Parts: sequence; C-alpha cells; structure tokens
Amino acid sequence: MPHSRWISRSTLLLAGVFAAAALTACGTESNPAPTGSSGSTTASATTTPSGTPGTNKPGTPEISDAAAAQLCDMIRPELSNWRVQGPTLGKIGLNAMVHEWALRNGGINGAVLADKPVIDRLTTKSCPDVHKQAIEALGVPDLAAGLAF
Repeated sequence: MPHSRWISRSTLLLAGVFAAAALTACGTESNPAPTGSSGSTTASATTTPSGTPGTNKPGTPEISDAAAAQLCDMIRPELSNWRVQGPTLGKIGLNAMVHEWALRNGGINGAVLADKPVIDRLTTKSCPDVHKQAIEALGVPDLAAGLAF
C-alpha cells in the first residue's frame, strides 16, 4: 500500500504548510497593546474620485497619516520573524498583514491591490527605517513586489 502512504504524507505536508502560514500571519508583538473594539483604533480611508495631480491616481484611497503609522506599527514587530523565516514565509505574512490593515482602514483591499506601490509610498513617508528593513528581510526590490494577492 505505498499509494495510501503517499497520500497521507502529502496531506500531512500540506497541513504543515498551512499551519506554518497561519502562525506566520498571527505572529507575536513585543508590546501587547489591547486591540479590541472598545475604542476607535481604525483610521478612516476614503476613496476620492480625483486626487491632486502627481500625488494620487484617480479613484485611489486617501490614506491618513494615522493609518500609515498603524501599518508601520504592524510591520515593525514582524521584521525579526521575517528574517528568521525567510522571504517565502515572510511574503505570506506581509500579504496577510497588509490585507488585515486595509480591512481595518475602510476595507480598501481592492484599492491597495490596484495600486500596490501605495504601501511603499506610505511606509517610505511614515517609517523609512521599517520600509528599508522589510525590503531587506523579504529580499524584494520594494514591498509592492512582495504583495501577491
């Protein structure tokens, strides 16, 4: 019965990959700040029909400085995890984190995917050190290149 043995091994391997991805997405924070819904922790992000020439593409979300700082605060504690886990798992963690952040800030996931470099613009402006370290840890030319979905 080598065939059934192969199936159980592949199933176990697949379950291990999903478990690793789930643990990567969760991560741990060095300062356990409460993140419940007891207060307003989200920043507003609204879609503007037209932006100032040269700053936003038409239809891209206008993201507040507080939302950009929140993204930086989410990325910062994960940098060491990404260095240890490597670029493959790190990119999975980045994708999960960016989507969670976009969901918290007005559900702008679709707009972020349409304009992936917005993540680089925000982090370069709000936390250039975190941006640089994230690029190095993930082994990508920019954070937009690390966003798959």
